[in-house]
Amino acid sequence: MNKYKSNFKVIYSGSDNMPTVHVHIWDGFPESKIKEIIKGITEVFTNMGIPSQAVEVIIHEIPKTHWGIEGKPASESRKDSKVPG
Repeated sequence: MNKYKSNFKVIYSGSDNMPTVHVHIWDGFPESKIKEIIKGITEVFTNMGIPSQAVEVIIHEIPKTHWGIEGKPASESRKDSKVPG
């Protein structure tokens, strides 16, 4: 298992005029990585012709103790997984 692999979930919602993307990640991502996520997701939409000012990206940082995988907190089921640094 890649020690830098982290589970994440992306949820798209929004109106016809303003896409809003919610990204759920484990707590602890460095600010630089969060900026990369926001920039990358925004670029996906701008490449489709949507202006960047219409794109909203919301990052939800969730502690591994509050993220369940296989019936256990990720802090137990994914002990060796680390957030990118």
